[in-house]
Amino acid sequence: MLAKVYSCAVIGLEGVLVEVEVDIAQGLPAFTVVGLGDAAVQESRERVRAAVRNSGQTFPMKRLTVNLAPGDLRKAGPAYDLPIAVGLLLASEQIGGDVSKMLFIGELSLDGALRHTDGVLPMVAIARAHGIETVFVPYEDAAEAALIEGLTIVPVCSLTELVGHFTGEYAIAPYLSDLRFEQSEPEYPIDFQDVRGQEHIKRSLEVAAAGAHNIAMTGSPGSGKTMMARALLSILPPLTLDEAIEVTKIYSVAGQLPNDTPLIRQRPFCAPHHTTSLAGLVGGGSRVKPGMISLSHRGVLFLDELPEFGPKLEVLRQPLEDRVVTLSRASGSVSYPASFMLVAAQNPCPCGWYGDPDRACTCSPALVTRYQKRISGPLMDRIDIHVEAPRVNYEKLSSDRLGEPSAAIRERVIAARQRQSERFRGTRLLSNADMGAAEIREYCTLDGAGQSLMKAAVRQLNLSARAYHRVLRMARTIADLTGVEQIAPAHLAEAIQYRPRQAE
Repeated sequence: MLAKVYSCAVIGLEGVLVEVEVDIAQGLPAFTVVGLGDAAVQESRERVRAAVRNSGQTFPMKRLTVNLAPGDLRKAGPAYDLPIAVGLLLASEQIGGDVSKMLFIGELSLDGALRHTDGVLPMVAIARAHGIETVFVPYEDAAEAALIEGLTIVPVCSLTELVGHFTGEYAIAPYLSDLRFEQSEPEYPIDFQDVRGQEHIKRSLEVAAAGAHNIAMTGSPGSGKTMMARALLSILPPLTLDEAIEVTKIYSVAGQLPNDTPLIRQRPFCAPHHTTSLAGLVGGGSRVKPGMISLSHRGVLFLDELPEFGPKLEVLRQPLEDRVVTLSRASGSVSYPASFMLVAAQNPCPCGWYGDPDRACTCSPALVTRYQKRISGPLMDRIDIHVEAPRVNYEKLSSDRLGEPSAAIRERVIAARQRQSERFRGTRLLSNADMGAAEIREYCTLDGAGQSLMKAAVRQLNLSARAYHRVLRMARTIADLTGVEQIAPAHLAEAIQYRPRQAE
């Protein structure tokens, strides 16, 4: 007897439909799984065998062959347990029914219970694209699967329950999602009104948030760089529904989606330690999964003590330009989205006091130079905003006066982003930081005074072509914050001051 059941694989962030074929033939008892499955897929034989028996069903003592098609696509993970078990029960005629419009996903425990499975969201999304009407998923993954509309999601607790559903003993009720995407006010750990002093850095962070620009802060220890970086989340605009689903897909595939959070509603904030491995930062591993760069998609990637990351930082070059991470392996290439804001913080030297007016630096000039050269010029050139964070004096620290609250700054940022959204309507661009040369030429025109100022800046600061375009992008963002369409010399001058003073 032969039975065919549909399941799904995940390649990158996209699902691929997999046909699970189960054949039962006469011969010595054997259980073979073919179709380029990894160790977890091969081990499914023992899980399925025990689950079928412990669910009160009969495991056929014949020659069993399971084929996972297409055969040239590598299959990974335990998500094929349930479809293999269902195909086996169909082929042995212990259950019946038309499963041609159904998809099965789930890992089985030895007693037949279904466990959580990673990557359910992209699997369900591709199922709808292929005309699948009903999807059977583990009970705890039903809320995540229900984010894809137009499908019947059936939450399954155990193989015994599923058998009863097919034999007609009782019906499993479809999952009814009550999820509402509401723009409620989230709670932020740090508000800008609690940050004393550093007004120019607050302004630069506002500009960065308004245009999704990268920013690097340099200053002595204790000047508030980390605190302000973490406060950045409180002025970023909320995620749209499309962005939230995009971010949720990444966390689902990475296995980092909390069980009680089917939809991520807040922008990610990832702060890897400088000892993080290359695979942890970019992605990869034996089973390729997204790294911190992709987990910060549509959010913030905060790199504290930037020079301590060393040569690993060079992997950021391509994602900062292309907004995507491509991992190439012998078995093929996988791409993950990586559209994030890079926020970096660093000390000016190993002791941290180089250039401080009140405390002497203990580092030699050669040591300072060597420390600063840990970050390559091409990488620094990809950072739009460079600001210095001096120590805050006692008067500001002890003052009871509160600064401008994050809510007020966020309103200006949202208004600027709205102008950009209207400007880029019908394109894939979301913010000024995404503009290419063609968009810069169209939307970042300068008047005569602006062109004279830009010419002088290119000559004096030795700006590269990339830095020239980044200055224009920032000037466009500053004009958007002001609410005007034409970039004025004042907007351009503020953008120019955010470039590093040393020759580039």
